[in-house]
Amino acid sequence: MKLQEIKNIDIDGKKVFIRCDFNVPMDEYNNISDDRRIRSALNTIRYCIDRDCSIILASHFGRPTEAAEEKYSLKPIAKRLHTLLKQEIKMAKNVVQDDTLELAKNLQPGEILLLENLRYNAGETKNDEEFAKKLASMAEIYVNDAFGVSHRAHASVEAITKYFDMNHKAAGFLLAKEIKFFHHIVESPKRPFVSIVGGSKVSGKLEVLHNLITKVDKILIGGGMAFTFLKALGLEVGKSLVEDDLIPEAIKIMDEAKQLGVKLYLPVDVVAAEAFDAEAIAKLVTVQEIPKNWMGLDIGPATAQMFRLALSDANTILWNGPMGVYEMEKFAKGSTRIANTVAQSFATTVVGGGDTADLVRVTGDEDDMTFISTGGGASLELIEGKILPGVKALVIEE
Repeated sequence: MKLQEIKNIDIDGKKVFIRCDFNVPMDEYNNISDDRRIRSALNTIRYCIDRDCSIILASHFGRPTEAAEEKYSLKPIAKRLHTLLKQEIKMAKNVVQDDTLELAKNLQPGEILLLENLRYNAGETKNDEEFAKKLASMAEIYVNDAFGVSHRAHASVEAITKYFDMNHKAAGFLLAKEIKFFHHIVESPKRPFVSIVGGSKVSGKLEVLHNLITKVDKILIGGGMAFTFLKALGLEVGKSLVEDDLIPEAIKIMDEAKQLGVKLYLPVDVVAAEAFDAEAIAKLVTVQEIPKNWMGLDIGPATAQMFRLALSDANTILWNGPMGVYEMEKFAKGSTRIANTVAQSFATTVVGGGDTADLVRVTGDEDDMTFISTGGGASLELIEGKILPGVKALVIEE
């Protein structure tokens, strides 16, 4: 798959519209608690500044339910961009109203305009062509640098690409890097290739598991999704999270692994609690002894040790999804142990998914990972072998 990249098109002195992913986490006081996604966009923005471009930045933020919900404003993003780039950021009051279009029209080389939250306009999530046309009218060049939303057919991601030909649209540096990395990891990994899959539900990762089984040498399953597999094996899992309707699929995945000679690992012990509560009484049990009214909320130390041994000879590790309810300290030990193990590995380590990226930041293992993806859903769809809607329009026909 050959992508049209920003470095291969002529952008000198032109107006450039960059779709970014500034959907960053905020704390209770409305302060940005992790600006990695903003920093990840800087290479593309600086590249455009150096080529005397006038730059229009656009992003969604959260899921506003009304037109201008103040808590979803991009004003804090503008402030952080100003700090990081050390230059003025013009902040639009809206997305495509006349005053914003006028601001874009009068933008001078080197100047940056940040549009308000794209999702303030209902046309964004509906992939509305009229809305996309107005966005496109602001610039001569379109750049997608928002890997995290490239799996969504939204107006600023997909519909907008119809208004630019192949010499006037491209992938930014971040998007190109993410696509190349995942494509390489899944298509030609250094073996042994081990995947760790966690998180709460099997349903969101079903296609991923089916696809990974055909590509990996080992697969380690933890988190809430492990209980559907354990129940499929006939074990009592108490009140643990189980998707009963997916038990036949879990059996199918385990059978497929067996046929292909892929080693599939499930937890052997868990930290169980009386309730989904940080203060609940908890105890360590083997998976054969989960009490009827209790629920498993983390993998236990024996599982973490087993996973560590399974990872010891890996040359490529792909990790998506935590091993337990890591947001509660009592149930974070399993995820922390796995994060430390992956960080200490000599393998190429790829972390995909917002929760897993957040987890390795909290555990302090961020700098020891080879690559941390900015997109959760997008990385999963790439692993599934899908071509993302936001990427399709940037692929050069060979």
